[in-house]
Amino acid sequence: MGIRRARVAVAAAVLVAMTLLGTALAPAGASTGLAGGGGGGFRPGAPGVGDAYFPNYGNGGYDVRHYLLKVAYDPPTDRLTGVATISATATQNLSRFNLDFVGLTVRSIKVNGRAASWSRTDHELMVTPRHGLPKGHRFTTVVRYDGVPITQQLVLGPGFTIEAGFIHTDDGAIVAGQPEVAASWFPVNDHPIDKASYTFVVTAPARLQVVANGRLLGRTRHGAKRTWVWNAPEPMASYLATVNIGQFDTHRYRTDDGLWMYDALDPDLFDEAVDPGDPASATFGGIAQGSFARQDEILNFLERRFSRYPFSTGGGIVDDYDNLQFALETQTRPVYSKFFFTTPANGDSVVVHELAHQWFGDSVALAEWKHIWLNEGFAQYAEWMWSEEEGLGTAQEQFDALYNGIPADDPFWQVVIGDPGPELLFDIAVYFRGAMAVHTLRQEVGDRDFFRILHAWTTRRAGGNGTIPQFIRLAEQISGEQLDDLFQAWLFTGSKPALEAAAAARASASPPAPSMELMRR
Repeated sequence: MGIRRARVAVAAAVLVAMTLLGTALAPAGASTGLAGGGGGGFRPGAPGVGDAYFPNYGNGGYDVRHYLLKVAYDPPTDRLTGVATISATATQNLSRFNLDFVGLTVRSIKVNGRAASWSRTDHELMVTPRHGLPKGHRFTTVVRYDGVPITQQLVLGPGFTIEAGFIHTDDGAIVAGQPEVAASWFPVNDHPIDKASYTFVVTAPARLQVVANGRLLGRTRHGAKRTWVWNAPEPMASYLATVNIGQFDTHRYRTDDGLWMYDALDPDLFDEAVDPGDPASATFGGIAQGSFARQDEILNFLERRFSRYPFSTGGGIVDDYDNLQFALETQTRPVYSKFFFTTPANGDSVVVHELAHQWFGDSVALAEWKHIWLNEGFAQYAEWMWSEEEGLGTAQEQFDALYNGIPADDPFWQVVIGDPGPELLFDIAVYFRGAMAVHTLRQEVGDRDFFRILHAWTTRRAGGNGTIPQFIRLAEQISGEQLDDLFQAWLFTGSKPALEAAAAARASASPPAPSMELMRR
């Protein structure tokens, strides 16, 4: 799920309402040099990619191919020291280009091995190379930096806050957040439209484990420190990049299909009862371990409905950190709050959701943040299909529970999920009305065309980006049906859609469905 809140003592409607908008930004560091202008056919790259919701996110004028991130983290001081080597191609004649970078102190910048000047605002790092960068030419930028990464603090109610981004834990750090997190710990073109491959070289105290995206290439101990090398070769949106440092029990294994999996569970989870008042209570660790053991089965389930798993590794991460209260589909290795693992069914369901995102949101990423339905609607619907597979309630029953259980004047129906705005980007309606829209499409076109649409979307756009209009055109091409009315009603209308007579009769005749409380995590 783009971001899914864990079930703690908070109203269900708040549990997924997490707009990580990059508030509480630290002041920018001191600038050096001057930001040069154009000349001789060279001009500055744009300071954003044109996202209507987040104008400062991303940058124009270049396309990043690879990030080599060499970072060292010291948990007692929370200090991060980094060297980011960014390999990119100029998409115009560049006199200057921007990177998104928040809070940390820049020590030096080189472009193609030569010192560059720079200046800063709260969000933008503006780099002026010594010479212009011709369109089509590759260039390398090396930024040396250090400091204490900020942690985003979101207040969701009286006395209740959510941490996100670079999260400082009791023994290390977790990196997870959306839509903005990367700029808080490395200089980056921070928008899903510019995907890149990543290599993480992370140094931490030798007693700790480091778990990141992709495949572990090696680890080397040197005194009281250990350096880990992880490689993520498939294109990845920047907010999906993660590095997790702490005490973990790690499990490396292959699935029946030969996929390398890396699971990391905090050992403290196995000593923490879900219900402390019950001597026979299961532990968070035991339930999480059981759900992780089903990942091969879940991936096979999703492959049959979507397409072949799009990456070369998989796995998951659970830290025993109380104020981590969401799950995020960090590519190949989702990060989960322990609070999802209260029962085996809840644990399995959240794993289904985050693994579904590996297709919807990771492999096929958003071209703009307003298309969030393409991420959350389909991941939530994957949960409904899994529930049906497990005999816990059909997709139709879950649709009916929502449709019949939420009155027409409820604010739930007022959210225009096809363009919700930045404040409602992760509103619960985006998830559940989003899944209802997917189910309505399935009912309209039938199972044969529905699953052909999902397969075509996840294969034709694998490794790239997509928009809602592009998905609608594909659905119409494959089904041969005109679907404008359906999508207008379910995605772009701020009111409760009316059901056709047959669907209304089916809904009213439906057997009891799972409770709203169980579905609204």
